Amino acid sequence: MILQLNELRDKLAGCWTGKNVGGVLGAPFECKRMIPNVDFYVQDLTQGPPANDDLDLQIVWLAAVERYGRNVNASILGEYWLSFVIPNWVEYGTGKTNLRAGLVPPLSGDVDNTYKNSNGCWIRSELWACLAPGHPEIATRYAFEDAIVDHADEGMYAEIFTSAIQSAAFVENDREKLVEIGLSYLPENCITAQTIRKAVDCYHSGIDFIEARKLIHNAAPGTFGIQGIAISEIPTENNEGMELGAAGFDAPENVAFVVLGLLYGEGDFGKSLILANNCGEDTDCTCATLGALLGIMNGASKLPKKWTDPLNDKIVTMCINKTGGGIWVPETATQLAERILRDIPGFLGQDLCDVFAEGGMKIECCEKEALFCKKIDDYLPYINLSGRMYEIPLNELCAQPYVARYQFTAFQVLIDYEGSAFFKKGENRKFKVKVINSNTMREQQWVKIKLYLPDGVTAVGVSEVEMPLNNLYLSCAEKEFELNTESFMSGRLELIVDVSLNGRHSSGPVKMLLLGQ
Repeated sequence: MILQLNELRDKLAGCWTGKNVGGVLGAPFECKRMIPNVDFYVQDLTQGPPANDDLDLQIVWLAAVERYGRNVNASILGEYWLSFVIPNWVEYGTGKTNLRAGLVPPLSGDVDNTYKNSNGCWIRSELWACLAPGHPEIATRYAFEDAIVDHADEGMYAEIFTSAIQSAAFVENDREKLVEIGLSYLPENCITAQTIRKAVDCYHSGIDFIEARKLIHNAAPGTFGIQGIAISEIPTENNEGMELGAAGFDAPENVAFVVLGLLYGEGDFGKSLILANNCGEDTDCTCATLGALLGIMNGASKLPKKWTDPLNDKIVTMCINKTGGGIWVPETATQLAERILRDIPGFLGQDLCDVFAEGGMKIECCEKEALFCKKIDDYLPYINLSGRMYEIPLNELCAQPYVARYQFTAFQVLIDYEGSAFFKKGENRKFKVKVINSNTMREQQWVKIKLYLPDGVTAVGVSEVEMPLNNLYLSCAEKEFELNTESFMSGRLELIVDVSLNGRHSSGPVKMLLLGQ
């Protein structure tokens, strides 16, 4: 399957135009448990559209991509998050606090994060879909890196789902097939998948939309629509029987509301957005994400002028720290789309993107049956050598919330914190170090792992090992270490795990942080 330049350009512009439309429509009803029942914008747009925080966070990510290309990862995104993202609310603030404390992703998104299952990361999925159009197997990997900066668990799964369907939408227009593709990247038993399937079941069963809204909510009740109000103040109209949920557990139902609008809207752009808005809760997020998806499917040229003309292509940001320069901020959705278009060749590489093709740049996309997650042969396209580049399968990455990853030229280091970022004085603390050979180097190796410990901390057993390191697919060298902290007096334990290969000049020193409890 081939995406030609003109079609790609139209779909990219459609993505950001649709994102902008949906965000503006839903913004006045955010954080409200209600059915707004409006059929158009309610704001005065004569002075231009209001700011759209769902859109502008991705401009920060784009800046990171333009500097680091396809090597961008959660650690790099975390640095940009600290420097250029202003908000400190809920999961954003917790993620930033954890990063400042020295906790690396994925720990930064999980530790003490009440809102790790909320909506702050799945609204950032469009960039990865646009950089990997027709390649959800790539888009979802970068969505994972994005999500673990400040989210975990269901929040993370939500972004993997939205990035998959948006990437697939560049080459697939069947609404139900897109939902199936997105679900294929999620664990079947995760709650996000359950609520999405609930939306699909309601649609197939012919259940009234209002009742479907309630059934989805009660399948995973969130609290986004009742933030800051007393239980007695929750509106009763259309909310009868809607259960109260746990604070911050908002991603499953809101992503399912996106799917509800997609299916019940029957492909009509305006109807779909109105229905998503009528679900209430995080309306600017649900409408913006659905608008982006429909914009990709239709292209900007086919979006209704009724919805696009009042915004005049303009976008307004509110979350970007622009002091001191460093971040380019577009004025229009078209400018943003064109900037991303220029980044795609370097992001995908020449194996997938031919900039000298007849008629202009073209992208080789997955065949439709290959848009689904490959449970066994999960891979990234290989860029500078022949064949495929195999990495840790996405489903394994998602199941490792306390494993920090570090990529070096000849090997990868994984530090397994074994379920916690803390230690208790007087109790031994175990952790694992796993080293994976880079099969691009095509050599068997011997790896040396050495711990450098602070005063008062000793290793139980050895603090240094040498192990063989095969170069077969996903082979690794693994060692569990144990620390004695009886004589350690500080509440912050920092140690260095140094990894090197015999006969190689490069090494991989990694700092590990444990906090006293």
